[in-house]
Amino acid sequence: MENNDKKIAAAALLVCAGGIIGAGLALLLAPQSGSKTRKDIFRYSKKARNRADEVVDDLAANVSSLVETIGEKTEDLLEKGKDVAGDARKELIRLIEDGTSKLEKFRTLLRRM
Repeated sequence: MENNDKKIAAAALLVCAGGIIGAGLALLLAPQSGSKTRKDIFRYSKKARNRADEVVDDLAANVSSLVETIGEKTEDLLEKGKDVAGDARKELIRLIEDGTSKLEKFRTLLRRM
């Protein structure tokens, strides 16, 4: 058990030492200063935000246009539906009237018999 604890402690020390050595090497080999890097990161993030805003604006405009077009098409379909329903109603009334007149003629014919 004690041997296992020593192995864990040694592994933890090696990880810490590796981190310290890696950070030191990164500072020595860095191509630019930290302040310049922070300025670059800020500039790139600002550009990315502006591009994202443009994309959102374009998307909002496209969605608004799509909603408007769908609304117009819906209104057109509704008007056409009303016209078709009105025409069908008129045709149905005409057929009922034709049927009624034929029925009256048939009744008259039956009474004469």
